[in-house]
Amino acid sequence: MPEISRFYGIIIKMFFKPKEHEPSHIHALYGEYVGIFDLRTMEMTEGDMPIKAQGLIKEWLSRNQQALLQMWDSQKLRKLPPL
Repeated sequence: MPEISRFYGIIIKMFFKPKEHEPSHIHALYGEYVGIFDLRTMEMTEGDMPIKAQGLIKEWLSRNQQALLQMWDSQKLRKLPPL
């Protein structure tokens, strides 16, 4: 799973679409915690990510939402700036 960004110990990754499923989402890893975040609603749909980390991820998502949706649709992944 390619890494898209890394900030404050949080790693953001996205699978290529053929291996993944809708809705469009990213995977966030923070130590032993994981979370799956919907790209459209920016809400965590699965996982056990701490509230503080969720807030950082949602802030990062809001700054990069359009680029992430474009990557999901085009399957051309690239690195995005950290928070």
